[in-house]
Amino acid sequence: MSTTNGTAPTVVLVHGAFAESASWNGVVADLKRRGYPVIAVANPLRGLHEDAAYLRSVTDDIPGPVVIAGHSYGGSVMGEAAEGAENVVALVYIAGFHLDIGESTGEMAAKFPGAQLGPALNPVPYPLPNGEQGTDLYIRQDRFHEVFAADVDPETAELMAATQRPIAQSALTDKATKAAWKSIPSWALIPTEDLNIPLEAMRFMANRAGSTIVEIDASHAVAVSRPAAVAEIIDTAARATANR
Repeated sequence: MSTTNGTAPTVVLVHGAFAESASWNGVVADLKRRGYPVIAVANPLRGLHEDAAYLRSVTDDIPGPVVIAGHSYGGSVMGEAAEGAENVVALVYIAGFHLDIGESTGEMAAKFPGAQLGPALNPVPYPLPNGEQGTDLYIRQDRFHEVFAADVDPETAELMAATQRPIAQSALTDKATKAAWKSIPSWALIPTEDLNIPLEAMRFMANRAGSTIVEIDASHAVAVSRPAAVAEIIDTAARATANR
């Protein structure tokens, strides 16, 4: 891969709720064939600000330019983490949330009708370090294929359901304090068959941010079902921002 200035940026991939780093495997393989260094971050999924601080620690340690791609809630984290990061040249939202300051992921997921995720969730209590109790959210394994990954083959979807990472319920109500898309160029891949985030919500957020939008016939798990399309929009963003 070569960009205008001859330097390939490092691509940092940020998964969202109910996924894990291996959900990017097909995208990683494609990007590496194109010549990009890639890191698929293990997003903690514990809280928006904690997760963003962790992501920022990763990107701050990378020499040279960085393109961040965030899937779903990973977009919320990316937008909080990247503001003021001088090496981050582009943001790529993959079925992702572009939060504005004061908004939460849960709020934007419910802004427009159509999401089918809520009834499929299973809340599970877990202990907090201070002795209190938090709530983790999982997608019920018998609903995972239908709701999260309808265009993924059933065997792979079954594995994804078993290895899904839960998200702390409180992370979905945390309010954004930063919106990096206001200062960093952004792209958005919008899957039109997404049952987790209403299509109208994704279009609203991407248009508000001025993102370059590509729509695709895919489920919420587009990084698994259509990895080449995900790699292509990341490559487009990297090439377009090669001189930043």
